[in-house]
This record gives sequence, structure tokens and C-alpha cells, in this order.
Amino acid sequence: MTVLSISGLRAEIASTGTEILRGIDLEVASGEVHAVMGPNGAGKSTLSAVLMGKPGYRVTAGSVTLDGVDMLALPTWERAVAGLHLVMQYPTEVPGVALDDVLTEALKSRGRATEGLNADLSAEAERIGFEERFLHRPLNVDLSGGEKKRNETLQLAVLRPRIAILDELDSGLDIDALRDCSRRVEDLSNDAENPLGVLAITHYNRLLTELRPDHVHILVKGQIVSSGGAELATVLETDGYAAFTGQDDEPAPSGSSLDDLFRI
Repeated sequence: MTVLSISGLRAEIASTGTEILRGIDLEVASGEVHAVMGPNGAGKSTLSAVLMGKPGYRVTAGSVTLDGVDMLALPTWERAVAGLHLVMQYPTEVPGVALDDVLTEALKSRGRATEGLNADLSAEAERIGFEERFLHRPLNVDLSGGEKKRNETLQLAVLRPRIAILDELDSGLDIDALRDCSRRVEDLSNDAENPLGVLAITHYNRLLTELRPDHVHILVKGQIVSSGGAELATVLETDGYAAFTGQDDEPAPSGSSLDDLFRI
């Protein structure tokens, strides 16, 4: 069984010293789905960024291990090879580099065979409603928001990491795309031989109607203030985050699309 262990994790914005994460304790095991929910500015996207080693953040305390291996000591690509995978809130467009080429190189870096990759890609594309013509085009270029999220889900299914971090998978998805993507992740978490561990970061309960969480954690101002079962998400549906913050939901941060890349 694989275990992602986060203990006492504290992190700040490197350029300003502003602390965002103020002591996060979480443990995600194979086959478990953990949902992290919270208002804007709570630190949800910062948590995903720090776990994957995105530049611009500095860890000041705590540890992150995957099956006992120190993730914080590794560069991002080695964390990915070790089995940690991020489904991005804002998938990156990569002109001139085809999706199938990206996955070929990713599998090679993991010491895995690439024979039959095209057949696997076609099968996964059909399963989640992703048009097969996109498989051989530049990564995410000229795709809609929903198509990019289907693309992210397809990559996750082909690479089969140990632990997946979903940074607002539901953002920008219509009902059909949300159902297709979340059901595929749910199926991966229930795989009999290699069940996926999932850390799903989201604002809304709608993702969790298909991706059924074993645990729900409420993140407020860089700290987990409450943990429980799926019933916590139901409380949010009726009471909002005010039940945990003591105030009305915070407004979304303003700024350009470039600012969005560095949201906390």
C-alpha cells in the first residue's frame, strides 16, 4: 500500500515571506479519496503547488513523504516519477509538442514500456469522451477548458501514478465533462490491483457526487479546521464556509489570467 504523509507542513511565498500554509497534517493511502475544501485564499492551490515543488514557495517546517521517501528533497520531475501526479487547475499549453509524444517520454522516464500506447490512448479517450484527433496534436493547444480537463484525466489514467492531486478538476467543466472525468478518477481509486490514492482540492460539492470521498477536510487560512466524512460536504451545501470561518464566503481574488497562475 502506498501512503502520502504530510506532517506539520508550513510554507510561505518566497518573495514576500507571507505564510500561507500553517501546519497541514494529512495522510492519503492507496484507494482513499480525500477532499480538501475551503474558501478562496485558504491555501488549497498553494498546498498542491508545494507538494509538487512549484517554484515561488518556501517550506519552513514539516515533511512530505511518499512511502517514506522525502518528496521535499526532490525536484518536481522526480516527485512525478516517484508516483506523485498533479491534475492542474489551469493546464498548460505546449505548442509543438504532441500529447502522445509527452506520454511516451513520461512512460520511458518511469522505466515502463510504450508498446501499445496508441491503443491505450484511444481506449481512454473513448472512455472519457475526449476526441481522438486531439491525441496527436500539440498538448492542450486550442482546446476548450473542458477538453483540457478531459486531457488531464486521460494522462492520469495512462500514467497510473500512486497518488493524484486534483487541483479543482471541476473548474470550468460542464455537467457531462464533470461526470466523465470524476467517474474515471473514482474507477482508478477502486482498481483491484493498483488503487489510486486521491487528494481532491475543490470549492464545491458537485465534484463529490461522482468522486465519492472517504474523508473531507476543511481548509481555512492555511489550517485544517475540521475533518470528517462526506457529511461535511453536505454541511457546506447548506451553511457555506461561514460555518467554519465565522463569516460570509470570501470573494474571489481579482487579477489577470497571469495572476491566476500564482493563486494561493
